[in-house]
Amino acid sequence: MYEDKTLVCKECGKEFTFTAGEQEFYAEKGFTNEPQRCKECRDARKNRRASKEMFTTVCDECGAETQVPFKPTEGRPVYCRECFANKK
Repeated sequence: MYEDKTLVCKECGKEFTFTAGEQEFYAEKGFTNEPQRCKECRDARKNRRASKEMFTTVCDECGAETQVPFKPTEGRPVYCRECFANKK
C-alpha cells in the first residue's frame, strides 16, 4: 500500500527516506503532512527545546518555589504550574 519516499530536509537540505512503515504510522495517527526534517535535524530540534534555560522563582499566588522558562520581570506576577492552570 505504501512505498518508501525520498524527501529533502528543509533544515539541512539532505535527502532522507520516509519509509512505508513511517507513512503507515502517520496515517494511523491522522497526520496529514509529511515530515519536513530528517531524523538528525528533528532530534537536534528536540534537544534545543529540552535544554531551554529555566529560572527559579516563587509563585505569587501560593508562595511555592517553582521553575519557569523565562526570566521573571519585576512587577509582573509569576505562577507555579498549578496556580497558572487555575487562572485559566
